[in-house]
Amino acid sequence: MNKNLNPLNWTKKQQIIGGAVAIVLIGGVTTGIVADANHQAEERKIEQLKKDKVEKAKVRAEKAKQLEKSNEADSKKLLDIAEKTPTDKNIKLAEDSILKVKNAEVKKAFDNQVVGIKNRVKLENEAKTAVSNYQKDAMNQDKYKSAQQAISKLTSSYSKGLKDSLNKQLATSKKQADDATKAQQSKSESESKAKATNTDKEKSGSTDNSNNANTGTDSQSAVNNDVASGSNSYGGGSQNNYSQGGSNTSQNNTNSGSSNQGQGNSGQNNSNSNSNTGGNGSNTNNNGSNGGNSGQPTHTTKYLGWVSVDGVRKYTKMCDTVAEAQSYVDSTVNSAEVINLGFDHSIGYGLDTVEV
Repeated sequence: MNKNLNPLNWTKKQQIIGGAVAIVLIGGVTTGIVADANHQAEERKIEQLKKDKVEKAKVRAEKAKQLEKSNEADSKKLLDIAEKTPTDKNIKLAEDSILKVKNAEVKKAFDNQVVGIKNRVKLENEAKTAVSNYQKDAMNQDKYKSAQQAISKLTSSYSKGLKDSLNKQLATSKKQADDATKAQQSKSESESKAKATNTDKEKSGSTDNSNNANTGTDSQSAVNNDVASGSNSYGGGSQNNYSQGGSNTSQNNTNSGSSNQGQGNSGQNNSNSNSNTGGNGSNTNNNGSNGGNSGQPTHTTKYLGWVSVDGVRKYTKMCDTVAEAQSYVDSTVNSAEVINLGFDHSIGYGLDTVEV
């Protein structure tokens, strides 16, 4: 071993220098150890921060996921309500809730559903209007076809109840219109037949009266001729009997002519009686009475306009014409009272034909 390497053989100066070097070396090692420990602590701290950040991100993501599910559920619930009761308020609530949905695909599906609800409401309102227009003018076939077409467009399952109701209303109004048309046609035919019958009777009566008048004239002429040349019977003519101191008395002779009865529509009686008293006669003619025709009793058609509430006829009016009855029904259905009743009750209306 080299003596110079043994610290015991070092001079004092060498020992001082060696000690200093040893201190430096020891300090360096210590510093290195401390620095390494600090570095490791820093790394552990950074790693922990990373873990905490990841954990917080997971928590936030889970919360966002739960919130998204909640928003989607709320939107779906409000959309279901809007489907069943598509009022402006319910549709607006559904639209506002969809704004909170973040999932693009889900949001698009919800938006499409809202568009579908609005289109369905539009078609339902058009069908209601078309049926109402036909009910106010039930004789109009164009309005009937328009109502049918409008109802046929109600294909949504949510519109089934309304569609059935509108079809029933349309069928009821159509039947009432057909019945009224048939009644009017029947009335016109009856009136035409009655008019033709009366015309035939008038022609026949005129012919009979003419023949009877001629017969009466001929008979009367015969009577007058008989009266003019009648067999006046006097007891020896105008014979005067004289007696001494007596009186002169003429005989009274009476001549009765013939009587004749002629026939008119109800029959005409003509009588002619001539009486001659003494030398001067008096002539009296009695003419009978001529009666007219007596007509057949006729029926009158009336029209009953009515409006029902839950199947019970609450408003009715008997009218002389279809137009008058229809006008009454229209004014009643569109009155504020009936409109208010329509929110909670079923309203029906129509016309009936009544023979009186």
